[in-house]
Amino acid sequence: MNLILDFLDMRHVAAELAMAFAPLVVFFLYMQYRSLHLPTAYVMRMFKGVALSYVGLVLFLQGVTQGFLPAGTEIGRIIGGAEWRWALVPLGFLFGFAATAAEPAVRVLATEMEKASSGAVKQRPVLITLSLGVGVFVALGMAKLLAGFPILWVVVPGYLLVLAMARFSKPDYVAAAFDAGGVATGPMTVTFVMAVVLGAAEALEGRDPVADGFGLIAMVALAPILSIMILGMIYSRRRSDT
Repeated sequence: MNLILDFLDMRHVAAELAMAFAPLVVFFLYMQYRSLHLPTAYVMRMFKGVALSYVGLVLFLQGVTQGFLPAGTEIGRIIGGAEWRWALVPLGFLFGFAATAAEPAVRVLATEMEKASSGAVKQRPVLITLSLGVGVFVALGMAKLLAGFPILWVVVPGYLLVLAMARFSKPDYVAAAFDAGGVATGPMTVTFVMAVVLGAAEALEGRDPVADGFGLIAMVALAPILSIMILGMIYSRRRSDT
């Protein structure tokens, strides 16, 4: 019975992704007919890539829904109800670091930054910096949950700091930093890390899963902005010294 339900759920995911892919494919075919006129071998190779991406996304999203969400919620509920609930803070750092390092969109951003800078900004430092930044802010989100202080105490000073740092950062790094803020809040972070926080909020006495559990993604979106700006300042300082 569970296998049948999983199959029906996968069909639903596949249909939604098909609707998302269809406009892109139709637009490409139109442009290919009107002006591109790319070689047939190239077009066939591209469609193979599209098909593999489609199948991979269907399996990935199905796995996330069936695996990460219930697992994360249960982990958060168990730790939140234990006497050693303080472990949520270091575990939050590990979860945030691992989820960001595994996020496909983060790796794409790091690769594109290396290409756009002609190799001046390497992919690995960008990936490590983003992962560390998100890990620190997820740990801070866990501490916020345990202490019970409002999220505005973190978000408002954080974005004021972002505005102040943008004044002294190069425009290239400012633009990349704000892109990184959106990229880091992908399916890995949202489905697992947020599920852990919501599970812990349900187990902690006096905590509201809505008021205290949600809001973590806003903190996660803030972390990469600060991280990339700091990395940009370091690179700019090194160039000026040389």
